[in-house]
Order: sequence, then structure tokens, then C-alpha cells
Amino acid sequence: MKLNNLKNMVKGWFVGNFEPTVLKTDAVEVGVKKYKKNDYEEAHYHKIATEITVIVKGRVEMNGIEYKEGDIITLKPYEITDFEALEDTTNVVVKIPAAKDDKYLSQK
Repeated sequence: MKLNNLKNMVKGWFVGNFEPTVLKTDAVEVGVKKYKKNDYEEAHYHKIATEITVIVKGRVEMNGIEYKEGDIITLKPYEITDFEALEDTTNVVVKIPAAKDDKYLSQK
């Protein structure tokens, strides 16, 4: 058994084809993402990966729709979204497959 800690990871990402990681794989990326109220990510999409976001704690707005604790949002390739934390928020994000440099900014 090997122990690591999320604080040793970069931006909450802990599984995928990057360093540091607890499991190096091209199959999937997994991260625990923490946001402060009003944190914002510009509109973007992925050409290869499907992105699944679970709202573990807090509330967010994506494309003008509010999501809350327990909601699971699935974005398929080429679906565009922005992201704003409406309060302090924790998400688990899964990207399948792990695809380096697969984030593209968009004009919504």
C-alpha cells in the first residue's frame, strides 16, 4: 500500500498522464477541484475527452444553468461550457480518455 496526499498534486489532479500522479495512465484523468466563490473558468470544450463533473459541495453555474451538491454533469466532446462557482465549491472531475492539451477556449 502506498500513501500520498492531494496537497502534493497539481490543481487537484491525481490520476492521469502527468506528474505528479498516483496512477499514470492515458485511460482517464481524475481530479478533486476546489473553487472559491466567484472563481470563473472561461468557455471551453474538449475535442477528444468526455468530461464528467460531480458537485460534491457548493453551487456552480455552467452555461447559465445552476447546479448544486449531488448533481452530475456530463459534457461530450465539442460541448462548450463556462464555469462559475456561486459559493465555495468542491467538485470531482473525470475526463475520459486522458488527452493531453485537449482544452480549447471558445466564444460560447
